Amino acid sequence: MNHLTKRACLTTVGILLILAFCVLTLVLRQNAGKAAAYTACVYLDGRLLQSIPLDQVAENRRFTVDAADGGYNIVEVSPGGIAIAEADCPDQICVKQGRITDSLLPITCLPHRLVIELKPDSPAPSGASPDAVAY
Repeated sequence: MNHLTKRACLTTVGILLILAFCVLTLVLRQNAGKAAAYTACVYLDGRLLQSIPLDQVAENRRFTVDAADGGYNIVEVSPGGIAIAEADCPDQICVKQGRITDSLLPITCLPHRLVIELKPDSPAPSGASPDAVAY
């Protein structure tokens, strides 16, 4: 076997092993996050409007949040997740974000000053979650 061919084979195997490790890590992280139960906290102008334990939601339901500027957001709660189904804000970023099921990123409607974040029901074990997250 040629020395160059042997080196190419070893490099290819190394890259495949690293790729397989990354895929396995992503799959395990996603499965670990689904086991946690969350409470959805709906804030308007920094004031808590509702706390909804998502593990106690049996069927989909909707409610409307009226903003101070006369606008509205229709929030849809489903088992294990929450989303903004409809809003009259111009950019529709909050609607396009879709349903969230974990605490990685909150739903935010800046024109109406509405924030929906998920908080874990049980605290994470020490060292299991990062100190800070940068976006």
